[in-house]
Amino acid sequence: MRIMVVLGTRPEVIKLAPVIRALQPVAQTIVCATGQHREMLNQALTSFGITPDVTVDTMSPGRSLNILAARLLEEMDALLERERPDWVVVQGDTTTAYCAGLAAFHRGIAVAHVEAGLRTGDLANPFPEEANRRLLAQVVSRHFAPTALSRENLLREGIDDARIIVTGNTVVDAIDMARRHWASVPPALAQSDWAADGTPQVLVTCHRRENFGDTLRGICQMLKDLCAQYEGHRWVFPVHLNPAVREPVMRELGDVANLRLMDPVDYESSLYLISKSDLVLSDSGGIQEEAPTFGVPVVVMRSHTERREGVDAGFATLAGQNPANIEASARAWLDDAARREALRNRPNPYGDGHAAQRIVAGLLDTAEARR
Repeated sequence: MRIMVVLGTRPEVIKLAPVIRALQPVAQTIVCATGQHREMLNQALTSFGITPDVTVDTMSPGRSLNILAARLLEEMDALLERERPDWVVVQGDTTTAYCAGLAAFHRGIAVAHVEAGLRTGDLANPFPEEANRRLLAQVVSRHFAPTALSRENLLREGIDDARIIVTGNTVVDAIDMARRHWASVPPALAQSDWAADGTPQVLVTCHRRENFGDTLRGICQMLKDLCAQYEGHRWVFPVHLNPAVREPVMRELGDVANLRLMDPVDYESSLYLISKSDLVLSDSGGIQEEAPTFGVPVVVMRSHTERREGVDAGFATLAGQNPANIEASARAWLDDAARREALRNRPNPYGDGHAAQRIVAGLLDTAEARR
């Protein structure tokens, strides 16, 4: 069986790496990198030791989503004609995932969607991801839903239950892979004097389109206020490479003494930062899934989340985009050590570390897929 795995962004690499590793011994696996986020993609590929079999050049600075989508469809069409896989595997809600799935559908090739069924119910939040995953669901042959809630979302949209397999989220598998690697090779950041000095820490990440502009400027001012209120904490902010994020963050926060602005870090260092933090403030989807493994709470700086499981399990607070609400949510966690400590031994609601095995079983149609 020939299976093509398509990825274009760092989160796709992280969540597909366990699937690629599980597929390679049992199927002819073709890894295609689209370069949607080229620099951060390459960083993640290196972290997991993945060398793409095929690379297509689809992204350049300033390229619109429409131009990116058109380029992806064109490149994927030619690639699918040449490689003729039995399956195309995509992950999540990126333009790469949607366009690769659509191109495969047009070619009559079966599409498998890892992390299927996440929904906010609002096409504008997140944009364009919510539309990507809803549209993609219509052309998918096998939906690998990470949780029971994701399965319910698909069923409400009329997706045949026979096409859905609940697997858990592969991010938990990826964390297990990374932590096993730590035993022999510590994360690069763990060797920095400042990262291991025991100072209480808060991690911040922000990159969503809906937070650009005035919203991001308000978040920056709120962070400046929090840094002043919690002078004994080190605040760490790996700043996304997108100029719409990087320029205002560097301008507004570059002179805050206890805020460490840094370039994006490799995946294992990102996990290390989470593990050493009392709290994470983020608009990331992946961090909402990663932090529970380390018992670390997350204030979600978004109006909606497609990951309600973390909120329901007590790991996350959905604070919205209003800086005052974000600040209040952060203070509630930082001022209550007992509340934070209560999370330490709770299981991750997103999975058990065996999602990739279930996905491979589902692709190969073995009985294990239904266990």
